[in-house]
Amino acid sequence: MDTISLWQLAVLAAASTLVGFSKTAVSGANTISLAVFAAVLPARESTGVLLPILIAGDLLAVRVYRRHAHWPTLLRLFPAVAVGVVAGTLFMLWADDAAVRTSIGAILLFMTGVTLWRRRIAEQEAGEQKTEEQKTEKEAETETGAGADGGGEGRGGGGTGRTAARGYGVLGGFTTMVANAGGPVMSLYLLSAGFRKLGFLGTSAWFFLIVNVSKVPFSVGLGLIDARSLLLDACLLLFVLPGAYLGRVCVDRINQKVFDRIVIGATVAGGLQLLLI
Repeated sequence: MDTISLWQLAVLAAASTLVGFSKTAVSGANTISLAVFAAVLPARESTGVLLPILIAGDLLAVRVYRRHAHWPTLLRLFPAVAVGVVAGTLFMLWADDAAVRTSIGAILLFMTGVTLWRRRIAEQEAGEQKTEEQKTEKEAETETGAGADGGGEGRGGGGTGRTAARGYGVLGGFTTMVANAGGPVMSLYLLSAGFRKLGFLGTSAWFFLIVNVSKVPFSVGLGLIDARSLLLDACLLLFVLPGAYLGRVCVDRINQKVFDRIVIGATVAGGLQLLLI
């Protein structure tokens, strides 16, 4: 790693603050941080520098949202994530900086498109179901003068949910190992699964703390974490705390629809940055 200038250090400090904010407020915003690190530092080396900063943010997020995790979702994801992490490690053995940036940027944009498509289909199905229920209620009122039976929300999940968990899990494990870019993939999965803000943040906080800590031995073995990268981390870790505090203050004031749009918008921005850098 070459010597970095004062302005580059300032940019990395700002990106570290954004890591803290993303961990306690808008998870998808983390892609902007990884794009900044990949722009200022060599892409492969940037992943090793960023990992301890992410773990620091994860610890803060778990401290705040530890009671809101949905453990059945986490346990369903972990086996597929492990497969993705191993695949990402093998990829990093031969990939150069350009391959890392291009592959991750393309995956982020692809997953955004898939998620938007799935949400549109779900909205159409919900609209059709509501129309059908209203029709049934009117028919029941006409025949008996009584209200119709109150139906459940019926999301339909079963096998499709398990398949989605495996797919997102493998991609999340791969992208988090290759470029610490698992955040957007898992954000999109949790949004598509219907998680609200606190459940979203609590589940993702525990998920990334466990996954990121498990990545440390792989990163050390690949030479991504060494004495020089840890020295830079020591300079940047302080900036995570104010970002986490700001995110905690803002999260209760963010509308759910705005929250979803910010996550998706940040994911698209981060993917485009990775492709265009």
